Formats: sequence, C-alpha cells, structure tokens
Amino acid sequence: MCRMTKNDKEKLGNTAVYIASHTKNLSKTKLLKLLYFMEEYSVRRFHTPFLGLPYEVWQAGPVVKDVFIDLSENLVILDGYVTKEVVGDATYILPAKSFSDEEFSDNDLLVMDEVIRKYGDKTAKELVSITHKKGSLWHKVAERDNLLLPFENKLMNNSDSVIDFSEELTETGKEFYQDQLEFLQMSRAYAKKTVISH
Repeated sequence: MCRMTKNDKEKLGNTAVYIASHTKNLSKTKLLKLLYFMEEYSVRRFHTPFLGLPYEVWQAGPVVKDVFIDLSENLVILDGYVTKEVVGDATYILPAKSFSDEEFSDNDLLVMDEVIRKYGDKTAKELVSITHKKGSLWHKVAERDNLLLPFENKLMNNSDSVIDFSEELTETGKEFYQDQLEFLQMSRAYAKKTVISH
C-alpha cells in the first residue's frame, strides 16, 4: 500500500477529474491505463515522475493497486473528485467537480494533454493491448518474472512485481529521474511526520 499525502491525493484526484472531463465512456480499466500512460510519458519525456505511485504488473496491464481498489469498491481516495455510474453491466467514471491545476506543473499539463490526444479515444481493450506489446515495460517485467504464461492461462490475475520507469532511460536520465523520485519520497515522508506531530 502506498500512503498518500494530501498533495498526492489532490493531484491524483484532479488527474482523474481531467481524464473524466476529456474522455467519453471512461471505464475503470481505461482510467487506470490512462494514468499509467501519463506516468510513462512524463518519465520518458521529462525524466520526472507524474504521480510517482507504484505500478504493479497485473494480467490486464500496469495498475496502481490502491486506485484499483478505490474504483472497485466505495470511493475513498477519489471521493469528491469522481463518481461512478452503472449502466447495464458497465460502470463509468464521471467528474464530480471542476478540474483544478494547482498541483500541476506546465510539463504535467502538457503530459495530460498529449496522453489524452493520443489515447483518449481508444477503448480499454485497445489500451490494454498497447501496454502488453512485446518490448513494453509491462511485457519486460512480466517476461523477466515469469508471469506471461500464468497470465495467459488465467492462473493468476495480479502480481507484486513493480514497473521501474527508469529502465528505458539513459544513465543521465536515470540519475535525474531517481533524484526526482527521492525528492518526492522525502517530501511525502516529511508531510507524514508533520501530520503525525500536529
């Protein structure tokens, strides 16, 4: 489990609002995949984490477990940011408020725009197949950790294996990314201590 700070929650919540406001027929799977593509794109383009949350390798692609649980049950983390609407067998995610860009850098906003432009019209199934392509980060981890066959044969649907976004970066890019990630983790640790001491 990843403990989120108030800032983490606001950035995640407003990212979900942004996606829900710019995407039709937004399912849980589609939202999870668009969040993943934003993380991947931010790391590739700017060598910085977007949300900096752990993405586990699951059968249906990369997933932030806490967000998956939140969308599968009663909304807790995303409560007040999005709502769920059940139509027949499908559940759609809708914005519950207007988007606020306070937690976002100019690069973050560019990342969101680019990802929505590239992937926003695709179905959840199409997005899953993109994450599963040979050579993708998901595929590399699934292959390395011997998960492809169990996933394919429906013997398991999730794993604890986590994607390392720096894997495809140059040495300089990796160093920069790791520094950014460490700074984010130190900020989270500081925010937690501040909350506990008050």
